Amino acid sequence: MTQTSAHATPHSSAATPAPQPPLIEVTDLQVHFPVRAGILFDHQVAAVRAVDGLSFSLHRGEVLGLVGESGCGKSTTGRAVARLERPTAGSIRLDGTDISRLRGTELRRVRRRVQMIFQDPFASLNPRMTIGQLVGEPLGVHRLVAKDERPVRVAELLRTVGLDPASVSRYPHEFSGGQRQRIGIARALAVEPEVIVADEPISALDVSIQAQVVNLLADLRAAYGLAFLFIAHDLAVVRHVSDRVAVMYLGKIVELADRDDLYAHALHPYTQALLSAVPVPDPVVEQHREQIILHGDVPSPMSPPSGCRFRTRCWKAQEVCAEVEPPLVELATRHWTACHFPDVT
Repeated sequence: MTQTSAHATPHSSAATPAPQPPLIEVTDLQVHFPVRAGILFDHQVAAVRAVDGLSFSLHRGEVLGLVGESGCGKSTTGRAVARLERPTAGSIRLDGTDISRLRGTELRRVRRRVQMIFQDPFASLNPRMTIGQLVGEPLGVHRLVAKDERPVRVAELLRTVGLDPASVSRYPHEFSGGQRQRIGIARALAVEPEVIVADEPISALDVSIQAQVVNLLADLRAAYGLAFLFIAHDLAVVRHVSDRVAVMYLGKIVELADRDDLYAHALHPYTQALLSAVPVPDPVVEQHREQIILHGDVPSPMSPPSGCRFRTRCWKAQEVCAEVEPPLVELATRHWTACHFPDVT
């Protein structure tokens, strides 16, 4: 299943312009991690099905939010799109070219176009390298700037993310968490990418700093036309930054829609439960609204339930849910849901 979006634009003639092809198109993506046992005769006994057949598209300049509980496969999906994980099956097309099996020089070219911002800004920075070296390293790896010109470019990148260029000789431990994340953003920007995979980029930061980093990413999107795959578990933040939102559960997308449509009328029970847990900044409304409590734990990705994977925690589950896996289908305009009993009223 492949989704495409048709953003209408004003045109002088009556003809409607054809929709632009997606920049990234993911089809039936699977990322499985083998579980091995044995000493003398090592062999695979099972597999963790972290990502187990999902499809989505990302257009130029778009922000696609990817949300779900911890362990649902969000980060693995992002790492696969950035080709830090090799897919087990499926395809990842960048401008029509499948990048899922590329290696060597061809893969290096792709990584210049798709960069990643990591969740932990300290763990993602080499503590033995100065900030100038960290931000300047991609320029040398991809041979974008002559060595004697790199300090100028590094200073420009640091200014772009709101850091003092005079700090190039300092080390990561000398900066705060928010400043370290800005360094990671500057490093990602160094190669002039088209897509940035942001893997929970604010979850490790103080609340007072989170808004600053979110606003910085929004400014960079506007200035450079960047597309973002924005991975998060904070639905309030995702609503603020995203154009579309995909909801994941146990390795699969269960709902995908335009942001406002999804938040106003979620069709899947799991999405409804997630949204009911988001606080409302109105004490009267918050006091009287119903919160959906999910019972039980998330099943193991080594042995997911048959049929619908959410059925073990779903209050709507019936016999068919255990027998048939619901496909992800378009039930409303640009609104896809994988559920046998969606809330379409």
